[in-house]
Amino acid sequence: MKTVFWLFMFLVGLAGVVIPLTYLYTASKLPRLESEFDVESQLRHRIEGDRMSVLVGRMDQGGSERARVAFSRPDFSRMPKDLVALYIRQMECPTYFQTPREDGRAWAWRLFAGVTFGTSPPGDGACERRLAMRIAREVGIEGTLPLSVAAHRLHAFFQKDQLIAYELSILRFERGVVGVEDASRKLFGRELAELQLSELAELQLALPPYGFYSDLKKCKNSSLIRQNRDMLLQDLAGYSLVSEERARNAIAQPVACLSAK
Repeated sequence: MKTVFWLFMFLVGLAGVVIPLTYLYTASKLPRLESEFDVESQLRHRIEGDRMSVLVGRMDQGGSERARVAFSRPDFSRMPKDLVALYIRQMECPTYFQTPREDGRAWAWRLFAGVTFGTSPPGDGACERRLAMRIAREVGIEGTLPLSVAAHRLHAFFQKDQLIAYELSILRFERGVVGVEDASRKLFGRELAELQLSELAELQLALPPYGFYSDLKKCKNSSLIRQNRDMLLQDLAGYSLVSEERARNAIAQPVACLSAK
């Protein structure tokens, strides 16, 4: 028994040295991720380049279109709260804003589990980690270990609302269409702030985990779009994220692409 005990203690001590060294080595290979400014700068370079590649060669390059190439710092206060509610529900994180940001020992254990086993313990912290990893992936980081370390670094300065705001601003739909603001203009011909609840539920169908962007853009399978939209609205009311009356009124609306014809 003593041999087993000392072997166990040796392995624990070894892990206490190897894991921090592995973390520091991996962190040294990552792009600079010390602040929101660092993340914003790298995202701007990638996203503006993607948008510009579509704009180049167009005959119509008016000032308003060129202005839309710019990547603005994501602002949670400008995100429609109904869309946020839809998104966190479909992430299976309906209590995301009802629980404190995970930190301290809980987050340290989540990092350890992610680096060591490539897994994430349950709880709302898993939602925070998932969002941070998606942002890290958009910066160009790949691989389980680098993504885990990058997510930890992002989580150090991003609050819960910032994680959501960045996630919704970097989702890619097609070449040159990045973020829900772009998707709103492409699918509905209007700014995101102008969309009604029924339209926001349709927009959610273009977002993960559904990916109906192409169907919405072509107004294809409108009956299926309506069926799924209404399901999202009923589900949202079931979690008290919107009132039942608002959900019923939104369900009564026609599919946006059909009413636009």
